[in-house]
Amino acid sequence: MATSNRSLLEMDRDHLIHPVTSFRAHEERGATILHSAKGMWVTDIDNNTVLDAFAGLWCVNIGFGQESVVEVAAEQMRRLPYATGYFHFGSEPAIRLAEKLVAISPEGLDHVFFTLGGSDAVDSAIRYITHYWNAVGRPTKKHYIALERGYHGSSTTGSGLTALPNFHRNFDVPLPWQHYIPSPYAYRSDCLDDASLIAASVSQLRAKIDELGADNVGAFFCEPIQGSGGVIVPPKGWLRAMRDVCTELDILFVADEVITGFGRTGPMFACEDEGVSPDLMTLAKGLTAGYAPMGALLMSDKVYQGIADGAAPDLAIGHGLTYSGHPVSAAVALEVLRLYGEGGVLANGQRVGQRFAQGLADMASHPMVGDTRGRGMLGAIELVADKESKARFDPGLGLPDRLFAAGYRNGVIFRAFGDNIIGLAPALCCSEDEMDMIFSRITKALDDLLSEPDIRQALG
Repeated sequence: MATSNRSLLEMDRDHLIHPVTSFRAHEERGATILHSAKGMWVTDIDNNTVLDAFAGLWCVNIGFGQESVVEVAAEQMRRLPYATGYFHFGSEPAIRLAEKLVAISPEGLDHVFFTLGGSDAVDSAIRYITHYWNAVGRPTKKHYIALERGYHGSSTTGSGLTALPNFHRNFDVPLPWQHYIPSPYAYRSDCLDDASLIAASVSQLRAKIDELGADNVGAFFCEPIQGSGGVIVPPKGWLRAMRDVCTELDILFVADEVITGFGRTGPMFACEDEGVSPDLMTLAKGLTAGYAPMGALLMSDKVYQGIADGAAPDLAIGHGLTYSGHPVSAAVALEVLRLYGEGGVLANGQRVGQRFAQGLADMASHPMVGDTRGRGMLGAIELVADKESKARFDPGLGLPDRLFAAGYRNGVIFRAFGDNIIGLAPALCCSEDEMDMIFSRITKALDDLLSEPDIRQALG
């Protein structure tokens, strides 16, 4: 390794705090430093070039190196690199992007608040929902319900709606007003079919609302497909059923489409599959395809008008962010949206998604694989020690780290979740040949692990 590379590793170890990482483990391991990328391919500083089957972090939906995005960003930086949204100021890119998002999103989402990413989009949703119920004279509706294994960011409040242990440990969350119902996890459910799984979720939501009192519940948050919880794919009809319960009981329905939005599951938004119009929708990731930080909260007119009418015209609604509606990020997002449509990226993802589904299905026969699931270009491969009992591997084997390392050695990046689930989210620009390479390389990585005595023994 070159001296300059060692220096970068040392600087990283000494100074840079990485997200969702054990500080001590990172000090020991050191960083894998990425240097360049093009299309589906990423190159590190040691000149290893690997297929990124996870689109950065579920976000680089258009692939790396799209020159038109770079050009748009540079032009906007030269013309107007920053414009605040405070004091009634605005900028053309942010205004046009808000209009575009309203035009392409589910009907009824007429207003947009821009954030820096998904976590503060969720946090903004919580703040606006709280404000809404106070403004309309129903201040008791302060309890929120989410799903086990759900992920809604890592802000001070959003991390409590997230239902993953790493985001709770030593952070004093969840908060007393944050509650969960079971995830619609078909592979590990006792339900015999889709209809019974949907009925169970509806019953669990109603029971939790009854327990808390409908007059005390402000909102239900869910991902149309759970991402960081292991890519849990509910059956078709589940989202509509949960939305209908919320409508009936006057509880705001929040669709967190930070991962599922912008073609990840097939249509532009996963809600489209079931004709669901949420009261609020959180977006990020694919909005700019990771080329610049940006998120968005889309709000129904009902919520907007309730907030607007709940205060005198001379009183500000006190929520804002310095970089809300950042003109460079907005310009990037507009070009990314153009590429989804005119650029053919969305159509390519829908076409290659069929190859992705077949690749997942083919993986089911591997000795280590218990379940495969997915929709569009979002999927998971769940590894088990015993296919019959669905028993998980002993955590003492440290399989996730070994799995990720084996993948990287074989030239593919994927998400290796803590409970031995491989998460996949290839860019929508992926070719069929690249898709085949992803699965062949994952298979080789699993075969390599299977050749290690302790894993072979654990498999029995």
